[in-house]
Amino acid sequence: MRKGDPTKIRKDFISDYDGLAGQWWDPRGSLAPLGWIARARADFVPTAGNEGARLLDIACGGGLFGPYAVSKGYRAVGLDMSELSLREALRHGFSEVVQADMADLPFDDASFDVVTAGQCLEHVPDPFAVVAEACRVLRPGGTLVVDTIADTAMARFVSITLAENLPIPGRPPRGTHDHRLFVNRERLVRVAREHGVELGLIGLHPRLREMARYAAGRLDAVRMVRTRSTSVLYLGRGTKT
Repeated sequence: MRKGDPTKIRKDFISDYDGLAGQWWDPRGSLAPLGWIARARADFVPTAGNEGARLLDIACGGGLFGPYAVSKGYRAVGLDMSELSLREALRHGFSEVVQADMADLPFDDASFDVVTAGQCLEHVPDPFAVVAEACRVLRPGGTLVVDTIADTAMARFVSITLAENLPIPGRPPRGTHDHRLFVNRERLVRVAREHGVELGLIGLHPRLREMARYAAGRLDAVRMVRTRSTSVLYLGRGTKT
């Protein structure tokens, strides 16, 4: 957890994933929980309605969502700041990758049938600019799916105090999360609504029994459970009008 002047929040955090690019598909590496969340996110993406349907995965990293996008019939386009991660994404279902700023998407309006943004909004200074851009490139009738971390004391405790310090597999490196960047739920919904998407929110958390078995080395992945509480990890899904 970083302390000090909030004006010094880093703006290049996502590029740090270059240093972790070799761990994207390691079931016991630092990025393993992102794979569990990607699997849960896929449940909120509809099956493609036509052969040419396109899905944009913002902050695609090493392509964890690629297999799910392809299985649902989409041509998957990935965007990320990490060049090494994008190379990995091309090996896992993405037909195209773009290195660009997620708050300034290099795509035309209404370019995609689905836009996903998973576990990235809590790493940038202006997550609401990212949401506005995601809505802009989404076609009317298209689906937006985002998931992130709430700006609550509980989320700070779970995502930083516990997750970054417990000596178990899948632990993110210390300093991965900055609580000042955690995302206000009400504002997220409001910004999406202003750009034509009414988001419904649900919470997610790992199955506790499976988490214990994973920590003991008896499982390679943990399933996520839906919950009414959105006070830690939450997901929003909506359709553009």
